[in-house]
Amino acid sequence: MSDSIEVIKDDGAAPIKMWTKGVPVDEGAADQLRSIAQMPFIHSHVAVMPDVHKGIGSTVGSVIPTKKAIIPAAVGVDIGCGMMAAQTSLTANDLPDSLGFLRSAIEKAIPHGRSISVDKKGRKDKGAWDEVPKATETAWAGLAEGFKTITDKYPKLAKSHNVVHLGTLGTGNHFVEVCLDEEDRVWFMLHSGSRGVGNAIGRHFIELAKKDMEKWFINLPDINLAYFPEGTDHFDDYVEAVGWAQAFAMTNRQVMMRNLIAAAREVISKPFDADVEAVNCHHNYVTKENHFGENIFVTRKGAVRAAKGSMGIIPGSMGARSYIVRGLGNAESFHSCSHGAGRVMSRTEAKKRVSLEEHIEATKHVECRKDEGVIDETPAAYKDIDAVMEAQKDLVEVVHTLRQIVCVKG
Repeated sequence: MSDSIEVIKDDGAAPIKMWTKGVPVDEGAADQLRSIAQMPFIHSHVAVMPDVHKGIGSTVGSVIPTKKAIIPAAVGVDIGCGMMAAQTSLTANDLPDSLGFLRSAIEKAIPHGRSISVDKKGRKDKGAWDEVPKATETAWAGLAEGFKTITDKYPKLAKSHNVVHLGTLGTGNHFVEVCLDEEDRVWFMLHSGSRGVGNAIGRHFIELAKKDMEKWFINLPDINLAYFPEGTDHFDDYVEAVGWAQAFAMTNRQVMMRNLIAAAREVISKPFDADVEAVNCHHNYVTKENHFGENIFVTRKGAVRAAKGSMGIIPGSMGARSYIVRGLGNAESFHSCSHGAGRVMSRTEAKKRVSLEEHIEATKHVECRKDEGVIDETPAAYKDIDAVMEAQKDLVEVVHTLRQIVCVKG
């Protein structure tokens, strides 16, 4: 076993193998991991990435391999959340003198911000399209039939924000960035998932799983570990719905990237290509894979697939470096790596502990929001990305190192 791995082994539970040397692990995350390891259908062990921290439902930064069962709350409600990055033919010298113009163009092209549901007064979702563009309608056409199949069985899901969220960013830790790599080449990068429709699907099936546990009198170490066994009423429906939501998330990032590139072309005078190199990867999803000789379900809750040769993205916080990586195919990690730096402060704690002045100083080299509304996303709220990368050097190799110069947050 690699010297990079720390192991927790409790009686009657699967081992927990952790790539966390040199990075903090909060007690809440450790407790959650121990609960997950007690589940009887864990395959071999639970793998833990260096960005691990306590999550809702299950631990962020964990890889949960399961045989003939899926835990919907481990996948969560931001189904298919992930990253997309595209290298352009531009260099730093090709960018406008004022990056504020570029940021404004991006903000205009990609709806973002705090969601406001439509109510009796007619207020709309701030982070959605008022009028869905033709290109977005075309993208939705490839998803519509699958959505109808799901909503025929679960009509309440039809009321979720779906097509109006396709090509939109959302809030929280989702972002759009313009970055420079080690040779000052320009990259576009963004982070988002399945938005309102994925949230609705996730919540609906999480509640169904909890009701199933009650119906079958199954006691759990944590009710959020409620699961669907293979062959039961809701299992196939969940697999179908979560797969569709993951496809929506992938498409969402593709639509946003097209709109981002179009916006950049409005303010950058030099013609450029934007497909020199591109990566689009989930980091919050479930999929079927073969590990240690068996076909199993792998839930990556804040983790990226890092099979040998596969490309991934590990972003730092706003103001820190990000990395384009290539997987090394480490079997013990179930071919996985971290999905970012990982929080070291909760959002509430960050707002209490970090001043606006400290946030402004930490992001002084980035054209971005510098107000109290984004302090929960300030660099100090996250782990040291360099320590995170050092802890997983047997999982991935760095291909490009990126530094942000423009960051758009919801």
